[in-house]
Amino acid sequence: MTRQHTVADSPCGELTLVATDGVLSGIYMTDQRHRPDRSAFGEPDARPFTEAVRQLQAYFDRELTVFELPLRLEGTDFQRRVWDRLLTIPYGETRTYGELAEELGNPRASRAVGLANGKNPVSIVVPCHRVIGSTGKLVGYGGGIDRKRGLLAFEAGRDTAHEEALF
Repeated sequence: MTRQHTVADSPCGELTLVATDGVLSGIYMTDQRHRPDRSAFGEPDARPFTEAVRQLQAYFDRELTVFELPLRLEGTDFQRRVWDRLLTIPYGETRTYGELAEELGNPRASRAVGLANGKNPVSIVVPCHRVIGSTGKLVGYGGGIDRKRGLLAFEAGRDTAHEEALF
């Protein structure tokens, strides 16, 4: 198993992109909760990330709403099921942890969904920021609530000057 990484600038700050055997397996924000130790990122090499960086730039330029990238998501079966559901949440929309648990066939698993959501290794592309609390409150984002608020405002097309301050 070969790992490589590169760092890309974004309105959310620096993003560390990680590839496993040439396939995108991680996007980590600075100070992100559950961010692996730097030694797990592999050698610096920008070559596997050309398309991912291009699509992230297009997303932040408001030219892309759906990512089309091969992903290598490493986690438990349950985590991968949650992450697959996250990929079905449309740009600019949100779901609650409870709604996702229901969609997965276990309405009482909202806490487990939240834990899996928090361990999402591919931030932004696998849109864990689109999951909110049952009351509509912004809770539980590994990149920080301000970033989550900023990403949701960005996708809603709200107040560009304000959202840049939130990133």
